[in-house]
Amino acid sequence: MAVIDFEFRNSIIQKDLGNTLAYCYQCGTCSGACPVAQVTNGRYNPRKLILNSLLGLKDNLLLGTENNFNIWGCTVCDTCDEMCPQNVELTEIFTLLKNMSVKKGEAPDYYTTQAKFILEHGKAIPLAPAIERRRDQMGLPKAPKVDKKEVRALLKETGLEKIIGPIEEEKKEGEK
Repeated sequence: MAVIDFEFRNSIIQKDLGNTLAYCYQCGTCSGACPVAQVTNGRYNPRKLILNSLLGLKDNLLLGTENNFNIWGCTVCDTCDEMCPQNVELTEIFTLLKNMSVKKGEAPDYYTTQAKFILEHGKAIPLAPAIERRRDQMGLPKAPKVDKKEVRALLKETGLEKIIGPIEEEKKEGEK
């Protein structure tokens, strides 16, 4: 039997910045248009996520590390937002669900690993020598250097470090 979690439902509704969730009438356009739903044969289903969020059926969202594809399958391509006849901002709701997952420590490993890399190096993908060579061959300017301190300051303000833990450099400094 499904149990409505009113606190969860209210937190989603209150954080729905565009107040669009209530307009969803479950037509299924989002799931039909979603490229992830198409390639996963419906394993990822935006319509179900929205319905369960709207109704406060937190247990049906299957939050937790073993089932996190249910909410982490969204690539934020915004196709569902563009196709929705009611202009529901679905990806905003999915981001709220992902943020809840992160705060509970249930984000997928690839997410926290990438976040730590960005915190340590200032960007998601390191600039490899091959990329530099290609930039030179194409006559492109050198890639700008990243100000790691600035990126770290921004990310620390978001509270990311509290969730993923200290970066390697800070761990080493703390051990001294």
